[in-house]
Amino acid sequence: MTLTYSEVGATRDGSLPPGYHHVTRRVRVGSGPGAFATAREALARWQPQRGAGLRVRTDAERPAMGVEFASGIGVGPLRLWVPCKIVWVVDEPDRYGFGFGTLPGHIERGEEAFLLSTDEAGEVWFDVRAFSRPAKWWVKLGDPVACLVQSRVTDRYAAAMQQGPRQ
Repeated sequence: MTLTYSEVGATRDGSLPPGYHHVTRRVRVGSGPGAFATAREALARWQPQRGAGLRVRTDAERPAMGVEFASGIGVGPLRLWVPCKIVWVVDEPDRYGFGFGTLPGHIERGEEAFLLSTDEAGEVWFDVRAFSRPAKWWVKLGDPVACLVQSRVTDRYAAAMQQGPRQ
């Protein structure tokens, strides 16, 4: 499927593109190689999404370049599913993460990224970077509420990664 925006990969490095709402969050998730390994495994098993209360539908066991998935927010059958595709992956000894973009049917246009990194002191950090704008007229009408929901979900992503792995 074709992505719904042109700035593919912009969450990986550098400035986020103009004309979108921007979200950035950075939280410490631990210290040392063991903390990095634990956080990496949690991120590879979709813990930010699940910890934020979202459901994840995918045929892939782990995030990888080109993997399509849908995340769902809501309760029971009243769940809104939004399709996404992984557009970049970093898998290095001291950095791990991925970025995903919106596909047709998503209520927003843009990209979101999750990245773990270890600094010089051995501290492990979890970063969320995103840019988005409404893709549907009814989302545009409720844009202030949509921004509030996005900020709350981002806070929950961070909290989920700080809590450590879950099954």
